[in-house]
Amino acid sequence: MGTFQPKFKRIASYPVSARLGLFILALLLLWLPIAAPLYLILREDANATTIATMGMLFVAFLILVQFWGKHVYQHPHLLRRYGLEWTRPNGIDLLRGLSIGLLTTLTLFALMGALGWLQFQQPSSEFVKVVGEGLLSALGIGLAEELVFRGWLLDELERDCSPAWALGIDAIAFATLHFLKPLSEVIRTFPQFPGLLLLGLTLVWAKRSRRGRLGIAIGLHAGLVWGYYILNIGKLFQYTDRVSPWLTGVDGNPVAGGMGLLGLGLLALWMRRQNQP
Repeated sequence: MGTFQPKFKRIASYPVSARLGLFILALLLLWLPIAAPLYLILREDANATTIATMGMLFVAFLILVQFWGKHVYQHPHLLRRYGLEWTRPNGIDLLRGLSIGLLTTLTLFALMGALGWLQFQQPSSEFVKVVGEGLLSALGIGLAEELVFRGWLLDELERDCSPAWALGIDAIAFATLHFLKPLSEVIRTFPQFPGLLLLGLTLVWAKRSRRGRLGIAIGLHAGLVWGYYILNIGKLFQYTDRVSPWLTGVDGNPVAGGMGLLGLGLLALWMRRQNQP
């Protein structure tokens, strides 16, 4: 144990690219022995396979972060450094972000409805269930993605880079890693990239506006996902095809359309202004 600690401590002095590479390699070594059997067992059900393997990946990430903090940075509470604090201000930030994200999505669709670009449908008997499932899914996605991108990744970048460079690299990584799919799908869904890039910038500004607390970013991310989940899975609207999908959203995704970019742009400007002293 005497030689164990110094070897890992040395990693803290490595360049950020090396630290990121070692962390990802360690994560894969920790995750793959569990994910591979799960994939073989559940491969008949693609949805269950994705949920189980991604859930185990996040668990492996949390375990590795604890190890990384203790042995690499001698920081036993690395999650707190990332901004994941169980405090009242962070809880208020979470609820505020959730409300802003949900309202942004609903306002965007209400505006498209008023312009005649879509028609709203009557909610089904499953509406309450959809709302509840959507909230749980959105909070899970918001927590996992924000802890990875605005927590771990941003922290590693800020140790070596200026705030501006860390902001840009984090946003580009966030957008790019959503395109780990076959090339044909990357090409077909590429109009989503500018929106995801803008969202990545917005979420960094949101976190910085709260002195590094992560609650606002988790809530904002979750609120945007929740709103779209309710409307889409709840089948509450139908596009009228009066205008090009480049306005409403290519492939039905508002992030990949002009209106979605407008909404995200206004949200980005607001969060950037909140971040300024």
